[in-house]
Amino acid sequence: MADPKGFLKYTRELPTSRDPKERISDYKEIYENFDTSKTVEQAARCMDCGVPFCHNGCPLGNIIPEFNDAVYREDWRTAFDILSSTNNFPEFTGRICPAPCEAACVLGINQPPIAIEHIEKSIAEHAFEKGYIRPKPPALRTGKKVAVVGSGPAGLAAAAQLNKAGHTVTVFERKDQIGGLLRYGIPDFKLEKWVLERRVAMMEAEGIRFKTNADVGVNVPVQELQNDFDAIVLCGGSTIPRDLPIVGRDLNGVHFAMDFLEQNNRRVAGQQIPIDEILLANNKNVVVIGGGDTGSDCVGTSNRHGAKSVTQIELLAKPPVNREENTWPLWPMMLRTSSSHEEGCERQWAILTKEFMGDEDGNLSGIKLVNIEWKIDPTTNRSTFVEIENTERIIDCDLALLAIGFVHPQFKGMLEELGVELDARKNVKDQNYQTNIPSVFVAGDMRRGQSLVVWAISEGREAAHAVDTYLMGTSSLETKDYSYDLVSV
Repeated sequence: MADPKGFLKYTRELPTSRDPKERISDYKEIYENFDTSKTVEQAARCMDCGVPFCHNGCPLGNIIPEFNDAVYREDWRTAFDILSSTNNFPEFTGRICPAPCEAACVLGINQPPIAIEHIEKSIAEHAFEKGYIRPKPPALRTGKKVAVVGSGPAGLAAAAQLNKAGHTVTVFERKDQIGGLLRYGIPDFKLEKWVLERRVAMMEAEGIRFKTNADVGVNVPVQELQNDFDAIVLCGGSTIPRDLPIVGRDLNGVHFAMDFLEQNNRRVAGQQIPIDEILLANNKNVVVIGGGDTGSDCVGTSNRHGAKSVTQIELLAKPPVNREENTWPLWPMMLRTSSSHEEGCERQWAILTKEFMGDEDGNLSGIKLVNIEWKIDPTTNRSTFVEIENTERIIDCDLALLAIGFVHPQFKGMLEELGVELDARKNVKDQNYQTNIPSVFVAGDMRRGQSLVVWAISEGREAAHAVDTYLMGTSSLETKDYSYDLVSV
């Protein structure tokens, strides 16, 4: 193990972030450099528990105590070998994962947990710097061809694993650049796009083919894929956003959060936005409806635009500030303040949006809100809410962003033409990642519903194992042993 007394000698420490007033003027990552010696100290805090709940808390099953020990010994090559055995893209998860592994850390019972996410990022960046990560095309090709539809984290992970197995992989992406959610959903201040482009270039050098502006079921016939490939992996994501169909929804100024974020990512990348489609928050009263990560990203982006005010509202009650007892090692429902919130935002909980208010020109000018109280319905034993009297009010709002999740994948086009079955939640139904069509597999949010990037990578890896087994009768690809999966997010 690492230093047996490390958890007693050192406390949790993370890189400091740049001053909020400074960082909202750009889209660079917010954290300052962190001395390697301090990262080693953080790895030294790992207790190498008899039962490593962090390992079970990670959807990828990362072998965390072992790579912590390697970092403590400053054996970065071994640390990378351990980490990359379960995670294709630690440079992504080390930046944007909410770190369920840390929530499951045994030390976290009575101390701040190990800084696992930061250590993971450090391992990845050391590996790139020292040349441990380099193109490794397979020595032999199987002669089998696989089409991966969607280039988000699930699609990229599936493609990487299937290429590793020796299959010829082509990734089809309907947008103009590779990356899916990583490219257009996550702001650059959380994930600068050079990080993504570095990895995509590595995958191309390994022999993976990428086709952009290739919308399967629209300008790429479904039958063409079925004819030309031995297997197809659907990784298109859960792309239909949840709407808020209340009075005034059609007013100018009410938009889905992902439309706002995608356009901004395009603008940061230097792309020109048609003048009649420009969506900016500058000098506007912005209300973000939805309290999750996407809503937080809207807050940070709005502040960088120079919004007059930013308010984030959430239907659910305010979570407790501290972790409640008896929740370890499960993911705790507690108040989380993101870097975007630190940059300026009024947050309100237990708020129901009743109506969008507009002016005579059809432009959004305000939102009617009311406070609610959550209760347990004795007849159904389910949570419900009631409006609190005399709390209804109208607040100024020029831009409302709906960040209330996604409901299911897009049916029209590819899924309808393939004829894949759907489950009760309207996601693609599968048996061990295989759909009702034997040669068609599915992974990521299209299969499990809206989830985390780390889950998408896990899904892509597991689907690749299933595809490889289907094509070859057996598979040497790594797979996670779920028989010990005690913790899930």
